[in-house]
Amino acid sequence: MSRRQHNLVLLAGVAYALINAPTLGESIRCHYQYGGEQHVVTARATTQPYSVDNLQIGSYFQLRIVFQRTPADLASIKLYVFADREHGPTPIQQASYHYPPARHPRYGFTGLQFIYEPVRDGELQYWCEWLPTNPAD
Repeated sequence: MSRRQHNLVLLAGVAYALINAPTLGESIRCHYQYGGEQHVVTARATTQPYSVDNLQIGSYFQLRIVFQRTPADLASIKLYVFADREHGPTPIQQASYHYPPARHPRYGFTGLQFIYEPVRDGELQYWCEWLPTNPAD
């Protein structure tokens, strides 16, 4: 293979990778701490809010992030925390935020939230931030 052919193959590979790279796009990123461990979860916008799954946190909590941009009259960010009980998830906190959310200097648009387990004395802390497609937004 000539040097020119090698460069064309390399260029084609780079172009393929760029075309097929996942788009980062706008998202909601939630930071949570439970059982002494810190985690981060990212949610993308959905057009089917009822299909969003709950995220299991430890054996007691579940977190659900519903980020909906369209239609405009339903655009919002909804956060749900559930207790994972024997008969199924039971909502223990629900918060709704306008889209796009207001920016605050610390702890994103939610502020730092604290939720407690009534039986096992555990604590869930979380806060969420909006990551626009264009950071200047």
